[in-house]
Amino acid sequence: MDHSDYSADYLKDILSSVKRIALVGASDKPERASHRVMGFLLEHGYEVIPVNPGKEGKAILGQKVVARLADIEGPVDMVDIFRNSEAAGGVTDEAIAIGAKVVWMQLNVSHAEAAKRAEKAGLKVVMDRCPKIEYPSVMFD
Repeated sequence: MDHSDYSADYLKDILSSVKRIALVGASDKPERASHRVMGFLLEHGYEVIPVNPGKEGKAILGQKVVARLADIEGPVDMVDIFRNSEAAGGVTDEAIAIGAKVVWMQLNVSHAEAAKRAEKAGLKVVMDRCPKIEYPSVMFD
């Protein structure tokens, strides 16, 4: 798949089908993008599990933080990655291991080899995009 451009239908299909999102790199600091995106997703009816080993057991926006994807009980539809591109490879492998359906890498985050691995395992992949930015244009078109 060409990851330089995504159709509105592709993004809408993802954002309308996922319900449970693991947000890797969640921050408890309101000025951080991951905090704002998590709040947006919660406001729009998604269940969001914050993942941050340094905040394990605490709460971010009322949601209990886990250290790693493998610590999440039950299925995860989408893994939203707020880490750098280098770290995205390992997070993608963890997403594959837990049976996630989608890997979404945030703005300025991309990892072509990880995307290939995820797609080979049957996951949908989005790179260098933000669901908070894409949501209004694809969900209300």
